[in-house]
Amino acid sequence: MSEDDEDQSPATDLRSQPPCSPNKSRNCISSSQTFPDHVLENVLENVLQFLDSRCDRNAASLVCKLWWKVEGLTRSEVFIGNCYALSPARLTQRFKRVRSLLLKGKPRFADFNLMPADWGANFAPWVSTMAKAYPWLEKVDLKRMFVTDDDLALLAESFPGFKELILVCCEGFGTSGIAVVANKCRKLKVLDLIESDVTDDEVDWVSCFPEDVTCLESLAFDCVEAPINFKALEGLVGRSPLLRKLRLNRFVSLEEVHRLLLLGAPQLTSLGTGSFSRGDQSQQEPPDYAAAFRACKSVVCLSGFRELMPEYLPAILPVCANLTSLNFSYANISPDMFKPIIHNCHKLQIFWALDSICDEGLQAVAATCKELRELRIFPFDPREDTEGPVSELGLQAISEGCRKLESLLYFCQHMTNAALIAMSHNCPELTVFRLCIMGRLRPDHVTGKAMDEGFGAIVKNCKKLTRLAVSGLLTDQAFRYMGEYGKLIRTLSVAFAGDSDMALRHVLEGCPRLQKLEIRDSPFGDVALRSGMHRYYNMRFVWMSACRLTMGCCKDVARAMPNLVVEVIGSDDDDVNRDYVETLYMYRSLDGPRKDAPQFVTIL
Repeated sequence: MSEDDEDQSPATDLRSQPPCSPNKSRNCISSSQTFPDHVLENVLENVLQFLDSRCDRNAASLVCKLWWKVEGLTRSEVFIGNCYALSPARLTQRFKRVRSLLLKGKPRFADFNLMPADWGANFAPWVSTMAKAYPWLEKVDLKRMFVTDDDLALLAESFPGFKELILVCCEGFGTSGIAVVANKCRKLKVLDLIESDVTDDEVDWVSCFPEDVTCLESLAFDCVEAPINFKALEGLVGRSPLLRKLRLNRFVSLEEVHRLLLLGAPQLTSLGTGSFSRGDQSQQEPPDYAAAFRACKSVVCLSGFRELMPEYLPAILPVCANLTSLNFSYANISPDMFKPIIHNCHKLQIFWALDSICDEGLQAVAATCKELRELRIFPFDPREDTEGPVSELGLQAISEGCRKLESLLYFCQHMTNAALIAMSHNCPELTVFRLCIMGRLRPDHVTGKAMDEGFGAIVKNCKKLTRLAVSGLLTDQAFRYMGEYGKLIRTLSVAFAGDSDMALRHVLEGCPRLQKLEIRDSPFGDVALRSGMHRYYNMRFVWMSACRLTMGCCKDVARAMPNLVVEVIGSDDDDVNRDYVETLYMYRSLDGPRKDAPQFVTIL
């Protein structure tokens, strides 16, 4: 259930030389004639070290060659939104003092099994290059990358001061690799494994942490589908006085959570409960779980609740008044179980849940959570032919009661234009709006009309919108609205929508900030693809699967745009001579096509 965080800044400037206008060049030259170069560099270094924003740093690097050089010497944090947009060698040549790297691999549609597992996004070349160039590296944050145990071992051995490892939706590694990191990274502060596929190597990785006091501030392993050594975990928590975030997996029972809370509760601010059921049923009287939560005076973020036993849910009531974030996305909770909890969460700003809370539960959220900024409702049963428990009634209640809402992800089976129009007026601060009507091509279930006017109202009235996902029955008119009003949209996701190529043309010609375009199962063909050729160099990627593209058109685009990598993704048994393109993935790259493409990927 993870999602991409919307990147609000341009991509890192990694070009070999900055584009410098004649006027800027003259200014730089005249300045350097007045002061020696090393003096200017020293001054700039002292100034640029205070720039934290990626956007500001990218702008500074474009002033002139001197600024470009000094900015490269002073940047300590680098974000790369596509691991194939450049080579690791270019990174180390451009930036000499990097301490933190955030690197993304596969596009988001990989989460929906739309990309073969062995497509690529390997971490190996990055860690091997950085091991030589950045021995002082402290942080690595990876998303949708293929990471092996050997990669983790090299990381642990190469960076003696390493402090933070965050792996989101990654695969390829197991508990053996995690054990090496825990054992060798003696200054480790953060080890967060989030929705990653971790192999159970039957290794007791928790016991590998240092036996003395640790530096741990955050430990998240709720995605690890393997039993753990609870005695070792208990000892680890006890000797980690700085621990603020702890997210447990489902193999940690409620009794064990109770013991951990009594041990380390005072300093915790974020807790993932793991399993919310009793492990040892032999005791006639269960512990006082509410007392343990009552000791958690600092907890503001609560998640977990796997394998929930509803009779124990009231135990969290003592912490509800302070919660700003509550995640029930793994808990099948009925409205009757949910309402007594949510009525105590007046400070809540982030709320995730399954649709089992029904419209009735959403109405309770709307009545209580006036400070809500982010809402995500996931389907308990994702099949298209089911009768969903949430609808336009719950959405309209949220729009009326939670008027500070900024981000929405909402799965449902049917919707109305009226509910979307109401939301566009009631929640004008929305920056993210993702409505997923799971049944294909479903119209407004009250009027029978297309959902054009509802989505049109969203893009027209929510003037800060940067991310949009559309679904339901949509004609070209909805896309005309997007092109006319969606001037800040950076990410657009489309499924089963549109009438013709004109729909995509409206978007590509009308949305100047568009960076990421994801399309599946829509009637867009060659004309639509060609209409965006003036835009592709300025976009991070374009993904189109199960559309109406031909190989000939894709080859034409590749020939016309040599700095754009055009990948056609099929399967091992695809006919190489067929003209139909199953999946197209295009992205800009400073170093040309990648060298590790598997057999089912054709780079044009």
